[in-house]
Amino acid sequence: MNIQGNVVAAQHKFATKSEWDLIQAVQCGDKQAYNRLYREYIGQVYGLCYRLTGEKMLAEDAAQEVFIQLWKKINNFKGDSKFSTWLHTVTSNITISYIRKQKGWLQKMFNIEDSVAMNAQAEESSSTIDIERYVARLPERARLVFVLHAIEGYRHEEIATMTNMAVGSSKAQLHRAKQLLKEWMGYE
Repeated sequence: MNIQGNVVAAQHKFATKSEWDLIQAVQCGDKQAYNRLYREYIGQVYGLCYRLTGEKMLAEDAAQEVFIQLWKKINNFKGDSKFSTWLHTVTSNITISYIRKQKGWLQKMFNIEDSVAMNAQAEESSSTIDIERYVARLPERARLVFVLHAIEGYRHEEIATMTNMAVGSSKAQLHRAKQLLKEWMGYE
């Protein structure tokens, strides 16, 4: 096997042949391949965006931003990991960045504290426990750390780098999130 053959074999060691072919087609600018990639991964991307943002509208916007950036950055994927792993990292980073950009706008448009209080009253009247709603109620930094650590499996060192906070702050935010969830779910 020649050197080029070894590179191609190594580049898609984590992807199936059809997935690697699809990614290469997107990298070459094939819009139909990009649409297939979008349809295959939109559910996963939106789900992560929703868990990170805690709001449907923000999650939809963030997912859209992820796919815009994916089109621009697909050539950065070299096949050193699974595509889904790479996309997960890209989605997390773009969503966190998107949240930071939107924070000022959201505070101007909505009174965040009033929104949280209204959600709390609605939840207390409900007899069913809906963990996603409780997670969505968490304060932004606590929610980000909780989702990234408890749900997505990132270590505190990785979270600190992604969110530009100290490792100790990440641990404190996780503790805060757990305490709030226990309190809201009646496990104190």
